[in-house]
Amino acid sequence: MIRVVIFLVAVGLLALGVVWLADRPGDVAITWQGWRIETSVMVLSVAVAAVAVLAALGWSMLRALLRSPDVLWLYLRTRRGVRGYLAVSQGLIAVGSGDARAAKKYADEANRIAPGEPLTLLLGAQAAQLSGDRAAATQIFQAMAQRDDTKALGLHGLFTEAQRRDEPGAARLYAEEAAKLPRVPAWAGHAVFEFRCAAGDWTGALQRLDRNMKAGLIDKNAYRRQRAVLLTARALSVEDHDRDAAKAFVLEAVKLAPSLVPAAALAGRLLGDAGEIRKAGRIVEAAWKGNPHPELAEAFAHLQPGDSARDRLLRVEALAQKTPGNVEAALAVARAALDAQEFTAARRALAPLVIVPTQRVAMLMAELEEKERGDEGRAREWMARAMHARRDPAWTADGLVSERWMPVSPVSGRLDAFQWKDPLSEIEPEGAVIEGERPDRGAAGAPLPPLSARGADSPALESKSSDGDTLPVPVLSARPGRKRGAKQLAGDPAFEKIVPLVQAPDDPGPEPEPHSEPEAEPAPEAPAEGWNRLRQLFK
Repeated sequence: MIRVVIFLVAVGLLALGVVWLADRPGDVAITWQGWRIETSVMVLSVAVAAVAVLAALGWSMLRALLRSPDVLWLYLRTRRGVRGYLAVSQGLIAVGSGDARAAKKYADEANRIAPGEPLTLLLGAQAAQLSGDRAAATQIFQAMAQRDDTKALGLHGLFTEAQRRDEPGAARLYAEEAAKLPRVPAWAGHAVFEFRCAAGDWTGALQRLDRNMKAGLIDKNAYRRQRAVLLTARALSVEDHDRDAAKAFVLEAVKLAPSLVPAAALAGRLLGDAGEIRKAGRIVEAAWKGNPHPELAEAFAHLQPGDSARDRLLRVEALAQKTPGNVEAALAVARAALDAQEFTAARRALAPLVIVPTQRVAMLMAELEEKERGDEGRAREWMARAMHARRDPAWTADGLVSERWMPVSPVSGRLDAFQWKDPLSEIEPEGAVIEGERPDRGAAGAPLPPLSARGADSPALESKSSDGDTLPVPVLSARPGRKRGAKQLAGDPAFEKIVPLVQAPDDPGPEPEPHSEPEAEPAPEAPAEGWNRLRQLFK
């Protein structure tokens, strides 16, 4: 609209000028070297305008003729760029669709049209990878790594190829080089961190973790957890020759992750040896409330060196009262009671667990029978039952079971991979029951009665996993007063919904009455070392 108005205004001004000249006629005379030209003002104006137009046309033709080589070169370049763009686009589509032949064809065409361009190099590398030519792909990535505009992409490609060739040393060098770039790629930051952790370079791993945090490659919660694990690993590595440094490292780790079991247990040991009993007790108790664990119970029991077994039992009982109804609490009390020769307390703690015992429960019962009554027959029964009982939680990572916690998985090199859980929990059935019934867990958060008020008929205890989830212990139950035959069970609709039973371990049965127990024939004497060798299997 504005352009139309401007055009109309210009035409109007031109018309006014022509009218103004027509209303004011006059003569113009020009004398130059013997020539005299006489004409009117209007004719002279038209002649001047015509000469100006002809001059402009002549200059435009001359300029176009002079610029024709550059225009032709620009046209050919634009056409070549369009062809290269189409070749790269179709080549990337072929790579994405898995067509190796088409990808190679378009990569060669793009390299002929636009050699050395970043997208051409990328297409050539991906086409070589798709066709299985690793050497060509590595060569292209090396060329890209030597250029400033494609250095990050080239190093990533070399890193990937080194991993495919199973060359961790070369992969680490490429990742370290990429991590030195002004803008660190996320893959490089994480790869360098993982390599340093796998190599046990805790100081370097901590430095890389801090840089990843500053670069925004990791969130705050993950940073605090991983830093706590690294500090714990560093404390364990210097514990033997520099206990002061180990204590400083582990105290910082406890501040970052109070529920980290290895950190709290190590802090309890170091502070207890240094005489800081109260501080050690607070750290262990805080970790125990969040994640009951045998190592915490052991550290709490030995907070003060030189205590008697009876004192350790009292301390463990006080700790167990903070998590009533927990399986680990009951096992810790039973272990301390056996060490203190308090067999009644040990039996009372184990009573709710012997319904469906795990290997640790069976081992403790075997030790209890041997120490309290000297009944090696029943002890052997419990030992045999331990061989077929369900496994207890253990430090597990990537299918590997370890007797102690390790900061890095030996299988995958992953930091903080070990979890305290049943090694077979992911492959075994959830649990078999006779009548398909499980004891009610009650309201959320409702604690079970204390150990002193529970007997063999008490409901199943609860156990907490490494993540803090409460897990019920399955109880084999049968409905009293109802006898069924095989036909009745097969025809009962409720029976068809029951999960099939897995093989349950043999149970030694209830305690026999001392007067009604028949005399058993003397069993052949086992070798002197046989009992100890059998016990070593479960340690």
